[in-house]
Amino acid sequence: MNAPLTAKDFATDQEVRWCPGCGDYAILKCVQKTLADVGAVPDNTVFVSGIGCSSRFPYYMNTYGFHTIHGRAPAFATGLKLANPELDVWLVTGDGDGLSIGGNHLLHVLRRNLNLQIMLFNNEIYGLTKGQYSPTSRAGTRSPSTPAGSIDAPLNPCSFALGANARFIARGIDTDARNLSPVLKAAREFKGAAFVEIFQNCIVYNKDIFEDFVAKKTAKETQIHVEHGKPLLFADGTNGLKLNPQTLALEVVVVGDGGVPEAEVLVHDETNRSIAQMLINLPTEGYPMPLGVIYRDPSDPAFDDAFWAAQTTKGKRTAKVADALRKASVWKKA
Repeated sequence: MNAPLTAKDFATDQEVRWCPGCGDYAILKCVQKTLADVGAVPDNTVFVSGIGCSSRFPYYMNTYGFHTIHGRAPAFATGLKLANPELDVWLVTGDGDGLSIGGNHLLHVLRRNLNLQIMLFNNEIYGLTKGQYSPTSRAGTRSPSTPAGSIDAPLNPCSFALGANARFIARGIDTDARNLSPVLKAAREFKGAAFVEIFQNCIVYNKDIFEDFVAKKTAKETQIHVEHGKPLLFADGTNGLKLNPQTLALEVVVVGDGGVPEAEVLVHDETNRSIAQMLINLPTEGYPMPLGVIYRDPSDPAFDDAFWAAQTTKGKRTAKVADALRKASVWKKA
């Protein structure tokens, strides 16, 4: 019997080349350990990426990998999954690659519900091309392309995913492996397109942009780790989120002494699209950042399952590629 794999078994001999202090290092280590923990098989695992800092990922994973073209990783991943449904496919993209030139491709892989995991590294900047503002950059962001400050309204990645009818939406933080790893495991277990936004620190061009909620000293007050069937509590249970029946919006309330009873705090239901919508679009001021599995709807079939169900071969190999290559032209004259 073979010994269980470790994180080192998923690491390559390639020199990892990101800027010192980049959040991508932490994500890489977390993914390698998570795959080992779940018993993933390197020979059955594929990482597909587009263009950007995050897209160097396949080089550093001891699995199969494709470093494809800008924004088109979802199309390549779709082809891979349909050709071999047994593959464990991971799509790695960034806020620029996935939500700008690749927005259309990402939309369709989500709405189709292809069975794969999507990790979108969000650093709110174009890091690889020297710091231009991205679709998720905040208004006022100063960059080489917006020296006076961006006037664009930023895109919310999870809101985009929900609008594209994604059935699994989650959030995590690059350096918080303790909470990110369970999210990645849940994404891998989900039968369909699992979208995970990972807040990632760009140490050079957008340093500490998420410090308002990732700082460890204040994390208990600025983060809320949602869990299905559990009340939406944070700050060691002293604060919570309550649904205001008049505004139909979530509001922060004090729980316990001098506040509302815990029974009035909203219980998280990850299958409820309306709750997901409210959590994803919480105001940034005075509210905690929702992390964990925000939405999960397993009711729809995965696209690849539905695709092969309509095929006579049912996804089984009926011939050899070598034989097909040696055949004469398949085109016939009328």
